[in-house]
Amino acid sequence: MPRPGWKALAATVAILCTLGFLAVSGWMIWKHQDAEKLQQQQAEYSAAARQSVVTLMSLDFNKAEEDVQRIIDNSTGQFKTDFESQAADFVKVAQDSKVITEVSVNSTAVESMSDQKAEVLVAASSRVTNTAGAQQEPRTWRLSVSLEREGDQIKMAKVEFVP
Repeated sequence: MPRPGWKALAATVAILCTLGFLAVSGWMIWKHQDAEKLQQQQAEYSAAARQSVVTLMSLDFNKAEEDVQRIIDNSTGQFKTDFESQAADFVKVAQDSKVITEVSVNSTAVESMSDQKAEVLVAASSRVTNTAGAQQEPRTWRLSVSLEREGDQIKMAKVEFVP
């Protein structure tokens, strides 16, 4: 049997290198898509946590019932159950105290996540104003927000203040 020539050997090496490059390219594309999905998921959970904290902590005594209902609508699980059971008291306290609380979220960081749940750290500031026009100095808050998917929405499942 004759030995293969240099041309056959070069063609074989070229084919193997091409297949190797194609395999590596496919793997890189797959990893890139995974990274994009992860970034999109983090952005989605961060936005949901940001909105949840603003919804939870922003309160206007003039529309306390609407504000409380919005909190209930954007929550799930035991947090929702507990908040619903205390909603009337919460509305009464808000209306009696005649305060308006404005909240801004300074930053968020996704601590952990899966397709259905996430733990997000949130740094926020609040400013309280009463009907007499008195304003308190802004307060800063650090919160750990547990989020869960419910259908096509992401809702608050738990909120803890972090020291």
